Amino acid sequence: MNRHARRTLAVGMLAALAGGASGGQAASTTSAMGPAPLLVGIRAAHHSGFDRIVFQFSGVVPTRRQVGYVDRLIHDPSGRPASIAGRAILRVSFYRAAAHDHAGRLTAPTRTAFDLPNIMAVVRSGDFESVVSYGIGLAKRTPVHVFTLTRPSRVVIDIGTPFRTALKGVYFFNPHRFEANTRPFVTKVMRPVLPNMPATGLMDRLFAGPTASEYAAGLRLLQSKATGFTRLAISGGIARIRLTGGCSSGGSTVTIGDEIAPTLKQLPVVRYVKIYDPSGRTEVAAGARDSRPFCLEP
Repeated sequence: MNRHARRTLAVGMLAALAGGASGGQAASTTSAMGPAPLLVGIRAAHHSGFDRIVFQFSGVVPTRRQVGYVDRLIHDPSGRPASIAGRAILRVSFYRAAAHDHAGRLTAPTRTAFDLPNIMAVVRSGDFESVVSYGIGLAKRTPVHVFTLTRPSRVVIDIGTPFRTALKGVYFFNPHRFEANTRPFVTKVMRPVLPNMPATGLMDRLFAGPTASEYAAGLRLLQSKATGFTRLAISGGIARIRLTGGCSSGGSTVTIGDEIAPTLKQLPVVRYVKIYDPSGRTEVAAGARDSRPFCLEP
């Protein structure tokens, strides 16, 4: 057994989160070769010099694995882009595998976040015709090492972390405080970010969402239809950021703006935050003051 197999795997997330299987995803997972291995858990932890993510299967290890960096994550089989946070995307595919049982019930998470130096988000992009695919959103593109373990069956990916990070706060919506009318309606959690680009790192971590334990504690990413961000810039004490995807308050007095503003304002170089909708509009574009787009108004 090599040195990787002797390492102790840290406890991470095993349970499936919310989500449903489509008709295509619920297709039969059996063939002449027998039932496909089921993905039953995803967990990750930091070790000295690398983040490790483990995909655990019932049955045998899938016969083929494909791991590589991609420019964007695509849903299989629709071909639509999948939203995922991070500066780099590592795509992982397992052949002769499934992430749902015969009744269509999910056996592994569809989307989850981690607060590790490099791994920030894991998003399922496919579970169709015995092929299961995931994207891993990373803070930085680094070398990877892939190997398998048995008893139980696992595919292990070590992703390098040859860089320093600094802990900063990310603010997520807290429904319990909102229902009790106890301000602020957001709660701060700590995340590692690259010191040379903290604002971008913080927004990536925000859109990655709460970790499994934070979600269980009630924290949520209030997206207001946005799927990401672009054109983040800081000048003269003003941070400007444009939402991507969509933008809607849904009639609520609390929106993604209430998460973005305090997250960016913790940085010494930011006094005001101007948020723009996907079309580049905000209520007050000029001047040293905060601004939000009309779509984030109640």
